[in-house]
Amino acid sequence: MIVDDQELLRRGLAMVIDSQPDLELVAEAGDGQEALDVLASRAVDVVVMDVRMPRMDGVRATAQIQKLSRPPRVLVLTTFDLDEHALGALRAGASGFLLKDAPGEEIIAAIRHVHAGDAIIAPATTRRLVAQLVDQRETDPTAVLQMLTEREQEVFGELARGASNAEIGARLYLSETTVKTHVGRILTKLRLRDRVQAVVLAYESGVVRPGSR
Repeated sequence: MIVDDQELLRRGLAMVIDSQPDLELVAEAGDGQEALDVLASRAVDVVVMDVRMPRMDGVRATAQIQKLSRPPRVLVLTTFDLDEHALGALRAGASGFLLKDAPGEEIIAAIRHVHAGDAIIAPATTRRLVAQLVDQRETDPTAVLQMLTEREQEVFGELARGASNAEIGARLYLSETTVKTHVGRILTKLRLRDRVQAVVLAYESGVVRPGSR
């Protein structure tokens, strides 16, 4: 489902989505409240959500979507490259954040990744977002790490830096299946929904610091 108050943008994105054999546009909405009304009666896997809209903005709508019994994943797509929107959307439960000027193929790839449970954060936003997370740090890193085994801590660190399962496996000499198992256990132990929340927690707690590799 596409949620945006600009009909022209919805039409353009709809054409891109409908051109893909594995994607189907099943609904549109002009604001967050309309999106919630649609979701009350229609099953959707991924919502592509604008941030600034009348009646209910994308951040509030994303937070409300998370309260549904089977919430779809939310990919926030906006023209506003501002930290508070990125951070607000991610904290509200979005699985990804991209700018509207991203190429069509990048947006399509992001929809697929979000559907698969991966995290998507616009590269142009990441550095400023991380800096803000560090400034607002509230979580004790020791408390976070104490919940994980030594190997899980290593995987968590790589996960927070945006590494894929294959990259984590190569760096830690683990199979992708083993990495996937570790990631699942980490998300369960830390009560995180997905990899985006893992990134946010890692920087909020100071487990990973800006510029670390």
